[in-house]
Order: sequence, then structure tokens, then C-alpha cells
Amino acid sequence: MKQTIYLMAIREALDEELQRDDKVFILGEDVQQGTFGTTTGLVDKFGPERIMDTPLAETAVAGAAIGAAQAGFRPVADMMFGDFMYIAGDEIMLKAAKWRFLHGGKVNVPVVIMAAVGGGMKLGAEHSMIPEAMIMHTPGLKLAVPSTPYDAKGLLKTAIRDDNPVVFFYHKGLLGLPGEIPEDEYLIPFGQADVKREGSDVTVVATSAMVQQSLAVAEQIKDKVSVEIVDPRTLEPFDLDTIIESVKKTGRVVIVDEDTKRCGITAEIGMQIMENGFDYLDAPIQRVAAANMPIAAGFMEEHVLPQPKNIAGAIEAVMA
Repeated sequence: MKQTIYLMAIREALDEELQRDDKVFILGEDVQQGTFGTTTGLVDKFGPERIMDTPLAETAVAGAAIGAAQAGFRPVADMMFGDFMYIAGDEIMLKAAKWRFLHGGKVNVPVVIMAAVGGGMKLGAEHSMIPEAMIMHTPGLKLAVPSTPYDAKGLLKTAIRDDNPVVFFYHKGLLGLPGEIPEDEYLIPFGQADVKREGSDVTVVATSAMVQQSLAVAEQIKDKVSVEIVDPRTLEPFDLDTIIESVKKTGRVVIVDEDTKRCGITAEIGMQIMENGFDYLDAPIQRVAAANMPIAAGFMEEHVLPQPKNIAGAIEAVMA
């Protein structure tokens, strides 16, 4: 194993896949420089023909990538901010997601739509969203939301090799997160949740950066409550079985996600637990998510996005 950080794990995954398959290429706004460092330096190694800067036109970025995927390439379309995917909604949600189904399985669309997501950086309402619910609500799209360097590299390599469109959301707040990854090549299969912390009193199902917040809270209250933390890692496909097994053990559930609470991921996961694990519950499910309002910049941001105190409060409530 070797030490790295989250953004370097992503860059390493891209580097390895570019070397492995000459049909892999990256396109997007400022990918040659690398806005968040995830693609920085790759143009020096692979050239501008495979690390392609584009105009500020998200529709064109997604459209070109999806067309190239249908032609036999494996493009990684870097949308920079996840919020900008709404601009390319037709290409991503109406074309990439449905093309294989509309053509009876005769056409593959092996494209990765990669974007930085999440708040905590005080970048304002149009640069701080984590639009998981929009993607999860679109049949035909897979969705990976890594919370560690290990998961980031393994899931991205799997995404690039997948013959279907995959949305890969990496969180801006995790870019400098340290962690270990193997020296040798590895991939992480989609649809396999990971128990990030063993516990016996309450199950916390957390996604992306909320995994790290939940781990910190669990450590702070370990003398009072034994918290088990389950990270789905991919929201589509979704590993419900691992979560239900944890609920059988603990009998209590808190779901933590940074998307909005209304019609968000916490509601969907909570309902799936209710439908499939109601008999194992000893208390109502608690949810922690963003408020149903735009993410304000500056000091107001903390009043919209989930905070550690909200997670601790939810755990206290479910244990009462």
C-alpha cells in the first residue's frame, strides 16, 4: 500500500486508463490545466489530442463525448462543476441514458461524465450542489460517489471500463483527503457497499463527504454510542443488502447525504429500508440532508448544508 490523497488517486486512475487503452480520452473546460488538479499534467504525457480543452459549452462537451462513445471511444467528459450538468441535461439524461435502450441493445455508450460536487467551499448556489437525486432518478445512468482515495481510484477505473454511461461525482471538500491505495492495479465493482466503521447501536448510511463527517462524529461519541457507518459507494447500482444486514444488527438508522432533503437520496434510501427492513427497526429512521433552498455563499452556507452537529443530533434522536 502507498499513501496518496483523493485528487491524486483520481489522476492516477485516469493516467493508468489512458495508458491501458488508446480509445480513452478526456475532454472538458480547462482539463489541460486542471481546475481541481485531477487532470493536471496529463496533457504533457498524452498530448492535446487526448486531453482536449473545449470552449465553455457544457452541451458541446457532453454531446461530443456521447457521440464519440457511440463511435467506439471511451471518453471522460469533465463537466468541471456538477451543477453545470443541468445545462447538458438533454445530452446526458435524454440521450446517453436512453440510447442503448432505444436501439434494442445494439449500441453501447461507454462514457464517463465526471464532475466536482458539493459545498463547504463558499462558492455560491451555482457551484455547490451535489445533484445525486437528478442522476439517480434517470434510468440508464450509473452513479459513483467515492468518499476515500481508495474508492475514488477503484471506482473511476471501473467506470471507464463500463460499456454504459457512468456519472462520477468527486467531492471538492475531499480533494486533499489522505489515504492508502494498493501499489498494484485494482478495481472496485459497482453495487458493493463498504462498512467504513463497525458498530452495534445505530447504522449510519452516509455518502461522499458525509462519510468523513459521520466517521468524525462516531469517533467523538464512541464512549456513548457504537456507530456503524455504511458507505454505498455507488447509488446506481445500489447495494441494499449490506444496509439491511447492518440494520438487522443495530435496529436504528440515520441516513446522511448532502443533496436536498426533499425528494433527495435520504428519502429514497429510507423508503427502501422501510419496504425491506421494517421489522428490524426499533425506532423511526432519521435523515440529515441539505435544506430545501439554494446554497448561500459565505457564513450562511453552514445553515443550509449538513453539519456534524446535525449528524450527532440525529443519532441522539434515534437512540432516545
